[in-house]
This record gives sequence, C-alpha cells and structure tokens, in this order.
Amino acid sequence: MTDIAALAAAYTAAWNSGQPDAVASHYAQGGVIIINDGPPWPGRAGVAEMAAGFLADIPDMVLHCDGVRAAGRTAIYLWTFTGTHAGSGKPVSVSGWEAWELDGAGQIAASRGWFDAEDYARQTS
Repeated sequence: MTDIAALAAAYTAAWNSGQPDAVASHYAQGGVIIINDGPPWPGRAGVAEMAAGFLADIPDMVLHCDGVRAAGRTAIYLWTFTGTHAGSGKPVSVSGWEAWELDGAGQIAASRGWFDAEDYARQTS
C-alpha cells in the first residue's frame, strides 16, 4: 500500500524544487497527465515538459498541498500554487486538484488535473 501522505509531500517538494524532471520522477515510465480535458502529456518526458511550461510561466511558484485522500490505488491531491506570472508580473493564486491512478509501485500511472483556466487567464493578463 502506498503511503499517500508521503507521496503527496514528495510531489509537492518536487514542484517546489523548480525541476521538471523531479516532478516527472513521481510518474510511472508510461504515466500520463491530462489537464482540464486537454491533450495528454505522455511519459515522464511529457510530464516534465508540462511542468517546465508551468514553471516558466510562474518561475517563483510555491505549491501547497491542501489535502489528499486515497482509496486503494486512487487518490485525490488538492493543491494551491502562488507566485508571479513571468509575462505580466502579476501575482497569481490558483487552486485545483489532481485525480491520480497509482501503479503497483506507488507511482502515478495517470493523473487528471483540474483548475479554473479562466481565472488563471484573468489573473495573468
């Protein structure tokens, strides 16, 4: 059984390290993330690319884990990130969540993430 609290803490720390590969290391080799029903970011390389994009947009990002719940190999990771948008210089605070499907090794096999994209756009323009 995966220690979901430990996974959530390590995942949060990976984002806060500013290193996209650290974020991707929590995913299975064939893992995938989909954000707001957009196109999938497959594999660790895809997850790292996704993370790099967010970190480029918000280079001083600080991610907070707002909570985590698990049942079997499914977990919900609640989060808020704050920082300054690189393009506009405006402060941002965005909350959302990820629904994780974990593999037998306790890595993320699939994540479906959600946040209010309209609110994010409003804060950054």
